[in-house]
Amino acid sequence: MLINCVAYQEGRKLASIGLDEIPHYLAQPRCFVWMALHDASEEELQVAQREFGLHELAVEDVRHGNQRPKVEEYDDTVFVVMHTLERGAHEPLEVGEVSVFAGSNFVLSVRNRSAQGFWDVRQRAEREPQSLCQGPGFVLYALMDAVVDRYFPFIETFEDDLEAIEAKIFTPGAARANTQQLYELKQRITLARHVVAPLQEAASKLWGGRVPRVCANSGDYMRDVYDHLTRINASLETLRETIVMGIQVNLSMVTIEESETAKRLAAWAGIFAVATALAGIWGMNFEHMPELKWRYGYPMALGLIFAACLLLYRRFKRIGWL
Repeated sequence: MLINCVAYQEGRKLASIGLDEIPHYLAQPRCFVWMALHDASEEELQVAQREFGLHELAVEDVRHGNQRPKVEEYDDTVFVVMHTLERGAHEPLEVGEVSVFAGSNFVLSVRNRSAQGFWDVRQRAEREPQSLCQGPGFVLYALMDAVVDRYFPFIETFEDDLEAIEAKIFTPGAARANTQQLYELKQRITLARHVVAPLQEAASKLWGGRVPRVCANSGDYMRDVYDHLTRINASLETLRETIVMGIQVNLSMVTIEESETAKRLAAWAGIFAVATALAGIWGMNFEHMPELKWRYGYPMALGLIFAACLLLYRRFKRIGWL
């Protein structure tokens, strides 16, 4: 679906144009066309390929989707694939895909499986005509910056979730639930790292060393995107390490709880063992047991059993087994 197609010249918006008007504006000096598609149809991709001279392999990547974040060059065109992070209706974290073509006189963005629009990016670029004068290179930066900046709220959410779980780590009986929550959070962070890490590696091609011609005047901007990705990747790595440590602590808590339960069971078993032993002695019914004929033998036996059990109970209580 065509979202919009706008022609710009020297930092100013000329007009919103139709697909049949693209060749006219591409031919004008210091003019470029910014076209945005959402879940593009085959016909729209063919028109874009024909009008902008896109490489067949890059178009094939857009057509099939599910590409790894990357930056590729095809003659004077830069092809960038980025992934978006979004909160889904059925999954806590879903991944969309944004493909961007940037040439000397055009920018084409194709958004797939993503509800995140880029109206704010276009408005920002139009508010900064001096920057927009840099042409497609600045637009490419603005799109990448928008995608990367939208990662930060997810990092904050991950940190809040981790803090909430850590607050319950030493709650008795919560170890199993905490371990499950930590593992689910680790899965989301791993998914985010698969989005961020390849893009960080790819973004380094746009500001260091030999950069594509279309990005020649946007090196400082691209370095800023790379710095943001470095920060995000470092935060994700720190979160992952903390979660691994948290899982180990929870497993230790399970072991400790099981040990405490074993101590309590052993203590009660010891108490009942003494009572059983004493009851067994007086239950043998030998003939020469004078206490069996004694008037106070039964109360004495009960008192001795109770005293022995009480003594053991207080002893186990003092050492923390009960």
